[in-house]
Amino acid sequence: MFDIKAIRENPQYFDDGWARRGLEPQAQRLIDLDKERRIVIARLQDLQSARNEASKKIGKAKGAGDNAAAGALIGEVASLKSEIQNGEIQERELDRALTQALSSLPNIPSPDVPAGKSEDDNVEVRRHGEKPAFDFSPKEHFDLGQALGLMDFEGAAKLSGARFVVLSGALARMERALAAFMLDIHTTEFGYVEIAPPLLVQESTMFGTGQLPKFADDQFRTEDGMWLIPTAEVPLTNLMREKILDAGALPKRLTAYTPCFRLEAGAAGKDTRGMIRQHQFSKVELVSVTRPENSEAEHERLTGCAEEILKRLGLHYRVMTLCTGDLGFSAHKTYDLEVWLPGQDRFREISSCSLCGDFQARRMGARYRPNDEKKARYVHTLNGSGLAVGRTLVALLENYQNKDGSIDVPRALQPYMGGQTKIEGSHAIT
Repeated sequence: MFDIKAIRENPQYFDDGWARRGLEPQAQRLIDLDKERRIVIARLQDLQSARNEASKKIGKAKGAGDNAAAGALIGEVASLKSEIQNGEIQERELDRALTQALSSLPNIPSPDVPAGKSEDDNVEVRRHGEKPAFDFSPKEHFDLGQALGLMDFEGAAKLSGARFVVLSGALARMERALAAFMLDIHTTEFGYVEIAPPLLVQESTMFGTGQLPKFADDQFRTEDGMWLIPTAEVPLTNLMREKILDAGALPKRLTAYTPCFRLEAGAAGKDTRGMIRQHQFSKVELVSVTRPENSEAEHERLTGCAEEILKRLGLHYRVMTLCTGDLGFSAHKTYDLEVWLPGQDRFREISSCSLCGDFQARRMGARYRPNDEKKARYVHTLNGSGLAVGRTLVALLENYQNKDGSIDVPRALQPYMGGQTKIEGSHAIT
């Protein structure tokens, strides 16, 4: 959420930033709403001063035996009290309207984010590895998994409906192995602290990272008002909520492996088969909290940590800078990692690594105290998948498939699979 004072001082900067996202000018509307709110606040202060002054006069009038004057003053205080109550209601309504308006607007893009309207305008930064060569027509992951008898969409549909899957045997183990493999690298080599966070969070927690109020329709909500997390970014980042951190304690680097839940409300007709877009999926998340002057370097570092997982698994991928039209709501700048899927004959996103600046920190009240300074400042937050476990499983199935339908296990993952080197057909769950 934005600082209305900063918008008043430099409205053109904000309008230019929102214009790059395709939005109409917003600053003047916000300034006018804030002006109306401040007029009400000033009026309330005057009324409260008048009431206090009248209250003092009542005592003096009674002391002087002037009951008529005291009675008139009592009536004046009652009238002022009613005006104050009405004014306080108006102030709360204007406060709510301004907060809602500010919280519904997306982050300002970094100056080096390319202009564009959709993912077609994203810009490739680099790519790693080569496409695998096959002497047969490679299959998609769902055909491979079902033929192995280890991936069951029909069974999942009976349990939960569309966009769910049941994995069994070696594929269930591979999903677990991938999570352990990722966590071990991120914690032992890259300095991330592993966290086991709650999967249910309060509305204020979802607000803090920008999922609410704008994206309520894409979230799962319980009847008692709790929310299932769409990503571990939500609880991890909010661990800094309403804190003032010591500058020396930064950066904070956290990671977690969790299930994630999304309604995929806007995904009708997209990726209806397979594991690419599901209501429940697993992910290893990376979150960094830094001082502002270090956040750009941290963005490159975090992206590199996610890339290293792909490199060790021997997967071909590319890094894309998202354009203004494809940038996420809370993001100041984002790199997408896209892995090559031979069965689909295309790159698909497997991680988004975003620098959010102080956008989330303002919503959460997350600050730090610079050395030798009294005033606390807002931290910068970053997040990225390190990686999406289900999509990594998809990538391994398609890239390591054999003509007979078996799947080779990448060397880096074999220790986590009990030394297993190949996944072959098994009995389906019955």
